[in-house]
Amino acid sequence: MTASRQVPGALAAIEREDPRLRAFLDVWREEALARLPGASLLPLAGLPFAVKGPAGIRSYAARRLIAAGGVPVGSTSVPGPGTHWQTWGLGAHGRTVNPWRSDRTPGGSSAGSAVAVAAGLVELATGSDGAGSVRIPAAWCGVFGLKTTNGLLPSPDHSGLASAGVLARSAAHAQLYLRCVLDTYEPAVTELPLRAVYSPDLGYADVDPEVEAVVRGAVRRLAAAGVIRLADTRCELLDPATAWQAVRDGRAAASDEELRRENDRRLDALFADAPLLLTPVTPNRPHGHEGPGELFSTALTWAFNLSGHPAASMPAGFTADGCPVGLHLVARRGADVPLLGMAGAAERALPGARP
Repeated sequence: MTASRQVPGALAAIEREDPRLRAFLDVWREEALARLPGASLLPLAGLPFAVKGPAGIRSYAARRLIAAGGVPVGSTSVPGPGTHWQTWGLGAHGRTVNPWRSDRTPGGSSAGSAVAVAAGLVELATGSDGAGSVRIPAAWCGVFGLKTTNGLLPSPDHSGLASAGVLARSAAHAQLYLRCVLDTYEPAVTELPLRAVYSPDLGYADVDPEVEAVVRGAVRRLAAAGVIRLADTRCELLDPATAWQAVRDGRAAASDEELRRENDRRLDALFADAPLLLTPVTPNRPHGHEGPGELFSTALTWAFNLSGHPAASMPAGFTADGCPVGLHLVARRGADVPLLGMAGAAERALPGARP
């Protein structure tokens, strides 16, 4: 589809669907249409995309996408005030809903970005991930989400935990994002089968048995399709919850730094043996809009914000109540491009679905 049709089509879909989904804070109709003539001559050729939150248009990634001919059509919802540990978004029309089940949250904090992609309003949207804020909504909305290696792209987060990311229709769309935002992009060859380690809980998390069963089934299908070859290596990390919080608050003690070093040592040993680690993205399925209670949905994601590894979420299947489940793919630091190649191979064996 040409740019002259893509952007108007996206704007029409947002106008039609967003009162129900509530994924957008603002829609930039006139600005988007005004960008079309110049954008259509550039590499992205006027591809419509969304940006996370009210400040998303100022992010490094958004500026690079615009320079490549992408057209931002609006800003997406993020959690509203008073939402400690409740991962939902607040859009212009109200609380953002999960496109698969409106009584469940889409996850956060990149809530609206995930919903906009899942509903087909845009094919990619920017995000940021400090504890799982890209990967959790990707998992719960059934789309692809990438957290880049910490420090790979500029981030306004002074703690060093948050890194730029993208919510996308597929790993191929995430590759398109990386091609635009990286100064140097060198394609990687993916040789199959990939040696991979599967960990249901990283050694410490309490995971919903049905969520784990869905992910384990996806891992078995990947092995049966010849995409991966499972190693006997185990992944047993120390629970990073207290260390993550201490680093976030700027009060990390010697014990927190020692925990980080020990987990880094264990991950270095794992990735010396295999290029890919697989886990569930979350220990739980999408919760209701009142919040997750005492459970941390970030239990399996924030370890890699502390360690800095690139990590992605891709659709693994559904629980019996119709909630999407995400498969977590983690690679060596700096292996963002190879990670997307691995994810692409996995996607071909695990075809997704749309709400």
